[in-house]
Amino acid sequence: MAAASSIVMPLNPRAMAMEAGLTAFVVALLTIGMVGIDLVDVNTQLEIQSRLPDVIAAAIIAFVGRVVLIFLRERRFRFALYILAPVIAALAVLLIGRFVTSETTAQTLGDILPFHDPIVSWVIFFVAIGLAAKAITGMRQTGRVVDAESRGERIRTSIARSGRYLGPAFVIAAVALPFLPFADRQILDIGVLVLTYVMLGWGLNIVVGLAGLLDLGYVAFYGVGAYSYALLAQATGLGFWSCLPFAGVVAALCGVLLGFPVLRLRGDYLAIVTLGFGEMVRVILTNWTTFTNGPSGIGGIPKPTFFGLPVAATAPNDGPTFFSVFGLEYSPISRVIFLYYIILILALVTNLFTLRIRKLPIGRAWEALREDEVACASLGINPRNTKLTAFSIGAMFAGFAGSFFATRQGFVSPESFTFIESAVILAIVVLGGMGSQVGVVIAAIILIGLPELFRELHQYRMLAFGGAMILIMVWRPQGMLAHREPTLRLNSRTPEPGRS
Repeated sequence: MAAASSIVMPLNPRAMAMEAGLTAFVVALLTIGMVGIDLVDVNTQLEIQSRLPDVIAAAIIAFVGRVVLIFLRERRFRFALYILAPVIAALAVLLIGRFVTSETTAQTLGDILPFHDPIVSWVIFFVAIGLAAKAITGMRQTGRVVDAESRGERIRTSIARSGRYLGPAFVIAAVALPFLPFADRQILDIGVLVLTYVMLGWGLNIVVGLAGLLDLGYVAFYGVGAYSYALLAQATGLGFWSCLPFAGVVAALCGVLLGFPVLRLRGDYLAIVTLGFGEMVRVILTNWTTFTNGPSGIGGIPKPTFFGLPVAATAPNDGPTFFSVFGLEYSPISRVIFLYYIILILALVTNLFTLRIRKLPIGRAWEALREDEVACASLGINPRNTKLTAFSIGAMFAGFAGSFFATRQGFVSPESFTFIESAVILAIVVLGGMGSQVGVVIAAIILIGLPELFRELHQYRMLAFGGAMILIMVWRPQGMLAHREPTLRLNSRTPEPGRS
């Protein structure tokens, strides 16, 4: 018997046109203010110029794209290809023609593109190719007899197998990165940033991926950890390693503080409360000037040491340094390498802790809570304690990452802990696959590492981010490496003859 998903239902053209038209209308409203008006410097004066053609182009692309997504959703793959094929062919001719023709012809081709900036057109081109590939794949699978259970088992097996090899490969590559020939200061700085977000992603994965609690204010714990380390280090003169546990404990207590009011909330209501908590923390950090120094932030945060030896050219009071003790030559990049290995160790500890705790009773309780809270309570598991432990442990790792952020930057301010940071961390977890440790690493490299390599194109970061999310939602709605393999299996044996 054919799979139920292969049944094609009749389309309602009027409903499809209304849905696509509503999408185009919303896009037009959003782009009027963000794209339709531009400030241009003309003779040392700012003038407002209208970019109405870009607004119209965005609305048309949104309409066409929504129609294509409806066709894919309704399994009308051939109709989707009828729309995508000419679009891809036209964009390919225009974009490639700009590189192989004369300057005058390239200017003419650029004027024909839907947007004047070719980068936007390239993003649309690659998104269209991804949607066309999805349509072709769907056409090949149409009419086949598919055993959903066996296919799901194959997917789970391949994901588990890939994670088994990708994990050690990522660790080996991360350890060897500073010694590779192309590892300069920029690459190491990007590596430090990516590992910081990997650690944050693994911490949020406990809350969202394992316990199933949507947290939109995770950056609050990140900020609490950073400020806890900065204030304690300046008040007591303690070093990084002494203040690190304190920052984690304070962030964990804030996680418990957040957990109590949301014990009975689920879904969207939980997300709204956590979002409000994150904004509350940012506002407190901004307005409590006598304690946090307000918008001015806190500077002069001490750097980490190697068992009390400063990793610097000179030490206070002409004391010994890491390089003088071990007879090494100082290099300005050495401090970056030291910071890189610190965040690598912290991230690996977070990963090992998460993998270990998933197999313990509390980890299985998180997974039971994620699947069904009512059934979880009926089995005798306390949902209140389960939620509180998820919030507190996830917050603890955010506090550790925040303390590292503070010591790396040497300065913290409320502007570093805005909602967009929570959105990026949540996107890393969702894009990589909720519950997948390796998926978080891949998503962090894509969302954090690649934009940093092309920093000159930072104004198109959210555009590329949106395109990547569209392709992931079309191809893998559960994330790139998402799978919910149970951590505990019953030993099923075939009963012997004569035994029940």
